[in-house]
Amino acid sequence: MITTVTPNPSLDRTLRLPRMTLGQVNRATATMVEPSGKGVNVAIALHGAGVDVRAVLPVGGGAGIEICSLLDDLGVEHVDVPIAGAVRSNVSLVEADGRSTKVNEPGPLLSGAEVDALCARASAGSGVAEWVLWAGSLPGGFTPQRFADAVADNRRAGSLVAVDSSGPALTRVISQHGDRLPHMVKPNAEELAELAGRELTTLGDVADAARVLLVRGVRTVLISLGHNGALLVDADLPEPLHGRSAARRVVNTVGAGDAFLAGWLAALDAAADPADALANALRFGATAVEQEGTLLGLPNPDRPVTIVAAEALTPLG
Repeated sequence: MITTVTPNPSLDRTLRLPRMTLGQVNRATATMVEPSGKGVNVAIALHGAGVDVRAVLPVGGGAGIEICSLLDDLGVEHVDVPIAGAVRSNVSLVEADGRSTKVNEPGPLLSGAEVDALCARASAGSGVAEWVLWAGSLPGGFTPQRFADAVADNRRAGSLVAVDSSGPALTRVISQHGDRLPHMVKPNAEELAELAGRELTTLGDVADAARVLLVRGVRTVLISLGHNGALLVDADLPEPLHGRSAARRVVNTVGAGDAFLAGWLAALDAAADPADALANALRFGATAVEQEGTLLGLPNPDRPVTIVAAEALTPLG
């Protein structure tokens, strides 16, 4: 069983339009409403691939009720933590060329008791050596230090812990030591550059920044690089791996990173080695950008993927 935890879920409305022009009336040609938030997206993708998964999330307000109803319709197991505030709603504007603009609400303010309840439910039901993924932003009331403590609690319970977050939350988690650290983190290039405190312009720069996290005690750093593919830096690999899987067409890039992470976790759940897990992640990510919504199903296992030893001087363009 894989557990995903989404501290700040959302009800996402995607509007499709030929082209967005700022400062003018834009008319959508289609609309779609989905449950969302990084951990929720990963759970939906894993469920579609037949992986045993449950999503843990706070629920409050009309948007929270609708998220639960939509998850029920999809057949995704979810553990709801009631909150007094209302879960946020987000809007994605997707143009005909695939370019996406997303407007995210800040989310609710959680009380200390609500944060504690969410953290407790994240640990309950997860067995030893099973993955717990903490994904997305933190709502008000959920401090970066409390987040770091929650990761440490999962580690002490024997779980394998993955983190896909950014900003102060990720910085605080990575500042921990020993068994308080997550086993795995999945930043994108911009998030890793923020952690490193410098610009990353080549694959070598990305690999060096990731190695710093390995020295601290993280086992795996999986970096999504957009059209540049992905880089895997793992304590069990002699050198970083660089992978690509080309999309036939780009329809919607929103949620592609979540699909990518779902592919990685799905492969690990099937006991794949790191290189095969990277290939699976790339197939999930490439499939995601080719369709309108977040419902993936099972990506084609024969989809071409290229994985090679990372060339340090390769520029990020």
